[in-house]
Amino acid sequence: MSDYITIAIPKGRILEESVDLFGRIGINCRELLSDSRKLIFENSAEKMRYMIVRATDVPTYVEYGSADLGIVGKDTLMEQGKDVYEPLDLKFGYCRMMVAEPANLAKNDDPSGWSHIRIATKYPHVTESYFAAKGIQVEIIKLYGSIELAPLVGLSERIVDLVSTGETMRQNGLVEVETIAEITTRLIVNRASLKTKQERISAIIQGLEQVLQSA
Repeated sequence: MSDYITIAIPKGRILEESVDLFGRIGINCRELLSDSRKLIFENSAEKMRYMIVRATDVPTYVEYGSADLGIVGKDTLMEQGKDVYEPLDLKFGYCRMMVAEPANLAKNDDPSGWSHIRIATKYPHVTESYFAAKGIQVEIIKLYGSIELAPLVGLSERIVDLVSTGETMRQNGLVEVETIAEITTRLIVNRASLKTKQERISAIIQGLEQVLQSA
């Protein structure tokens, strides 16, 4: 199987967009959108293999070479800091990583005066680095879901989370305070694969690049 190209892709919207994008460069992987519970799909004619994995696991599979390529959000790459090559911004899955707080706190709050704050987030490493660069001490509470709940029950004053439309935050009485980063979906590559399978991987990267530039 060493002559196969293996791609790690997470489920959900990223999977749908990825299948569409690959289709536009002649790689047909629509089988991935079926209701099957399979985690590995193979196309022997094209010598392609696809792994369906959790988004947070994509960089690990790519870094260790279990997958040659991966598709994952920039937020995950920022948080994990894995040693992978990141050649392309795929331009979909746009959102922002934001600092937010309750609207009643924001009325009289001045972020430039922060010295020590408590923040709930799924992104402890990004959050710590961001505030350390600003000289602000931060106590971080790591959560895995419904980050907006933390200020409502007094677990933290503020949160760092991804915002798409901002509707969830508004409905929970939160307002955006600062943008940490703009996030999109990225193509990542295993560094060894880039050398051993250079021709095929380069062709995929160049094909995707052309499609993105013409969009």
